[in-house]
Amino acid sequence: MSKTAFIFPGQGAQKAGMGKDFYDKYDTARQVFEDASQWLDLDMKELCFEENDRLDSTEYTQAAMVTTCLAMEKVMEEQGLCPDVTAGLSLGEYCAIEVAGGLSLKDAITTVRKRGILMEQAVPAGQGAMAAVLGLEGNQIEAVIQGIDGVSIANYNCPGQIVITGMKAAVEESSLKLKEAGAKRVLPLKVSGPFHSAMLREAGEKLGEVLEMVDVTALKLPYVTNVTAEYVSDCREIKGLLSRQISSSVRWQQSVEAMIDNGVDTFVEIGPGKTLAGFMRKINRDVKVYNIQTVEDMEHVLGAIRD
Repeated sequence: MSKTAFIFPGQGAQKAGMGKDFYDKYDTARQVFEDASQWLDLDMKELCFEENDRLDSTEYTQAAMVTTCLAMEKVMEEQGLCPDVTAGLSLGEYCAIEVAGGLSLKDAITTVRKRGILMEQAVPAGQGAMAAVLGLEGNQIEAVIQGIDGVSIANYNCPGQIVITGMKAAVEESSLKLKEAGAKRVLPLKVSGPFHSAMLREAGEKLGEVLEMVDVTALKLPYVTNVTAEYVSDCREIKGLLSRQISSSVRWQQSVEAMIDNGVDTFVEIGPGKTLAGFMRKINRDVKVYNIQTVEDMEHVLGAIRD
């Protein structure tokens, strides 16, 4: 029996204009943007639809992305397309949990706003860094960096694309050694901090305090967590996993493989960009992958899946 997963992108996929056609055409999407504006005391239309500097600032990006992706997803549900399981890359996991029933729309959006602020403030500018390593597998990278203090793997994205994170000097040293070990390229990333590293552990603890004030509810369907790449069906696990997620590796490739092993053969990426669809082509070419950025995309996907 065919199973469908809804998957949600993380930070870096944002772009001006995202979600605007959904806002213009569907009352359901419009309500999500308007509610988010009220909850956050931010003009989400201006933030998401117009060219501005704040959209690429972590403290604003995260709320903008979650608002946009969930506005799109609510319209898809309204159109009769629902998943069997959900997952999201880093920030996108909040969308996955909301769709799975573990968080309310309001709590998903307001919590990621606080998460973004905590992550922005976690490490002084210039102390941390991240870099994408192309052409080596995870175990090869682990072997090279294990003797270097202050660096770790941030993201297992797909075969041949791994991201390292940590202290700036340690990331730079690791980059040189990884090139010597055969990496095709090591590309420094333009990010505001060493995300998914031990340097953000304190931010994770502070997020844990925020989450204590949030109600989690019984999951109506499972989601796959970045922290362990395993299915989560018990809502009591959610707060601890989200607190750990900020400083732990994002096991995206392993998460996708877990869903495929469980019978998922159709993946629908919801949100701006095609990052996850690109990873999917390198993880497994035998599954169907759809990408929804626009209303036109959604209509195409609805037609394809219903056929």
